[in-house]
Amino acid sequence: MKKVLIVSSSPRKNGNSDILARAFEKGALEAGNQVEFISLRERKIGYCMACNYCHERGNNTCVLKDDMKEILEKMKEADTYVLATPVYYYNVSAQMKTFIDRTYACFFELKNKELYYLVTCTDPGEECIGKAVEGLNGFAACLPYSQVKGIVYGTGNAKHGDIQGKSQVDEAYEYGLHV
Repeated sequence: MKKVLIVSSSPRKNGNSDILARAFEKGALEAGNQVEFISLRERKIGYCMACNYCHERGNNTCVLKDDMKEILEKMKEADTYVLATPVYYYNVSAQMKTFIDRTYACFFELKNKELYYLVTCTDPGEECIGKAVEGLNGFAACLPYSQVKGIVYGTGNAKHGDIQGKSQVDEAYEYGLHV
């Protein structure tokens, strides 16, 4: 059994990346894993102020008092991260980028993790997702001894819920089953 932390950055409830995240969650639960789903749209997370308080004090604690403190504790305990994001201007959502930046307080404690990306966009080609995946890979590269295990390219989904019934949902579910 693994501890799986799913972080969805969709600003729309039941948006396309949320749908992929829920499919992954379903598979991971059916496989007997412990799963927690976090929707960033429901959390208050401020921007990293680059004050370096977290490292200068030696306690890896951010000076900001918001929901990120709880999320960071969950990240330390999890074996697997599932990062779900829509693509905006060829990059991850602002919510996902803010979340990633806030892991600075203790990123070196977030080691030996498996990562999965669930990325959705309007354009039909995978090239529209490439820069967003590069950004997520940059985050993964900063987590010691961690590795990306799978990516779902949710392309060609312009409208809210377009991804429903497509093979990408099945792919996310299968990754969840085999996490």
